Amino acid sequence: MTPTITAFERSPDRGKGLARDMRIRWALEEVRQPYDVRLLSFKAMKEPAHLALNPFGQIPTYEEGDLALFESGAIVFHIAERHTGLLPDDANARARAVAWMFAALNTVEPPIFDRSLAKILERDEPWYEQRLRFLEDSIRKRLGALSARLGDAEWLDGGFSAGDLLMVSVLLRLKASSEILDEYPNLSVYVARGEARPAYKRAFDAQLAVFTAASKG
Repeated sequence: MTPTITAFERSPDRGKGLARDMRIRWALEEVRQPYDVRLLSFKAMKEPAHLALNPFGQIPTYEEGDLALFESGAIVFHIAERHTGLLPDDANARARAVAWMFAALNTVEPPIFDRSLAKILERDEPWYEQRLRFLEDSIRKRLGALSARLGDAEWLDGGFSAGDLLMVSVLLRLKASSEILDEYPNLSVYVARGEARPAYKRAFDAQLAVFTAASKG
């Protein structure tokens, strides 16, 4: 059965591949799983039909038969478990890949996302500069540890996995909004390596096409 995911009708990232449906598109492209997309307006995201899928009124969601999921990490994990290509066969390597998935979303992403919000919502507040310094210090602390662990390896733990998919997705938000990532050359190359994957390019083009069509409408 072909799964259906939800995405922004008009993405606030303006087609840069930062909206979280991009992670799902990328995962599905990596495993060569066809999928349908249901586009939602911001109004529709808060209506009962969508809230039944995601109680927080966000995207993406994932529907496949009787299964409905929300949260991008949970959806990527589900795809990785159902299809080959995103999790290693070896049990220990598989567990480590899952750990990197959690690290991307729980350790690395929060200060990066909070920085993005602060630059939009708190710029005129008296505490803005102090808040920004705190968040950027937190980001550098996380990136320093990640950079040291990655070293000159291509991927986080052997071959490409769902852990890399989520980590690259998280770092892309930072790449798009600051020069902090440039301070860690191996991480910049790591992100570029992810962007060069054919599955990523297909997912990016699909998301960009939605923005382009909406802009013409």
